[in-house]
Amino acid sequence: MVHRRQLGDNTLVFGVHGALWGNAMTWWDHDTGSIWSQPTGEAIAGPRKGERVELLASEFTTWSAWVSTNPDTLALDAPGGPSGFDLGEFHLVIDFTEEARSYPVADLRRVGVVNDEVAGVAVAVVSNPTNPQRWAVFSRQVGDDLVELVVEGDVLRDTITGTTFDPARGLPLSGPITEVMDILPGFTAFPGDVDTFWPDAETWQP
Repeated sequence: MVHRRQLGDNTLVFGVHGALWGNAMTWWDHDTGSIWSQPTGEAIAGPRKGERVELLASEFTTWSAWVSTNPDTLALDAPGGPSGFDLGEFHLVIDFTEEARSYPVADLRRVGVVNDEVAGVAVAVVSNPTNPQRWAVFSRQVGDDLVELVVEGDVLRDTITGTTFDPARGLPLSGPITEVMDILPGFTAFPGDVDTFWPDAETWQP
């Protein structure tokens, strides 16, 4: 998960608090000492309690899958081994504050793409047809067009206009729509963590 450190006129500097809340990491900000929940990006104690930092788009995937479409990426040179987690064990979560929804990755892989609406925002939750270790959340509002996507071979196709899109970056490949689909924030979470941090979230089922 990636959060914007800018909060109003302040740029926050965070450290790892050390304690867990809901079995997940907490931070503290150097300015006020407030304690923040990493999954929600919300201050849970201290002077900033109730404030929330903005969630940014990010992706949990393999390095090889990422660098195949982002070859100029700079990476932190730190020691580490392969992750012991399988993406198929997770849910993808969309949290727009007013409403949150989760999508089991194993089910998403079977259908390829879910055309949905969360907190009034038309979204497409996509399992990449070329690599099961990649996924994305796109806005279905592309300029003046509201797209309805299906997986067709290695691409996404809008059933309304016939426009095809790259499933990783939302780039238009052919057809009348020439604008890029906006990538929206989404993140991975274990099913139990969804129940802990987003108890009111609906879980999508195929």
